Amino acid sequence: MSVSVTRADGVTVFTLTSNPQSPCPPLCQILKALCYNPVCCTVSQHLRRVQRMSQSVLGALHIMAGLLNIGLGAILCCSRGGSWWQMDETLFPFWMGALFMLFGIMCILSEKYPSPCVVIVSVILNLAAVAFAIAAIILYSINLANIWLWWMCDHDDYYSFRQQVTLSPEESVMKEKCMEALALSQMLLRSINAVLIVLSALELCVAISSATMGIKALRSEEKTEDESTADPELYKPLLEEVTTK
Repeated sequence: MSVSVTRADGVTVFTLTSNPQSPCPPLCQILKALCYNPVCCTVSQHLRRVQRMSQSVLGALHIMAGLLNIGLGAILCCSRGGSWWQMDETLFPFWMGALFMLFGIMCILSEKYPSPCVVIVSVILNLAAVAFAIAAIILYSINLANIWLWWMCDHDDYYSFRQQVTLSPEESVMKEKCMEALALSQMLLRSINAVLIVLSALELCVAISSATMGIKALRSEEKTEDESTADPELYKPLLEEVTTK
């Protein structure tokens, strides 16, 4: 199936030539032809010039945020009490980190191969990244409030029972050191969780910036095409040189 596009003033006409020998239904042939349309898949030098190196930088930030989400999330999940039950069951730091890396790879591809189709896909994925970043901020904030190392020192069981009797000096020293270690561990885990919240906020800003730049690049290309296909009578010089023989 071949697709030809004809544009006029405010009108765009698609002419589709179907293949009767193809086993695919006509609708699938239409979608396949539109996906392989040279107009959408051809690399645009205008998009390359407009985007420059900005998408690669934003893509690198996407990938960095994804890797840190996976690494720091693994620390929280492996520490008993550093993650709440929802994080342990869904493992959202891992698949969110993988998604952030995917968004970053797509940003880099949209700069290396800046065809309209690739740029549009990158914009759609970055808009999805905005939603995932907001969800990550909410989930990590909930996890920050639920960090409690209940298993250290048997704080809820053993020492609450031992408060009824007099502790020996050695037991008092051990209890004091254990409580200091508990407070230090809680501070470290909460600091890691706070870093993940900051990274999610960074991901939100990067996704908004990347989507905005992609939309601006597509709009500028449309304006350039409109100017190139406009009536040439509008671009005639106002003064014409008159030569006399």
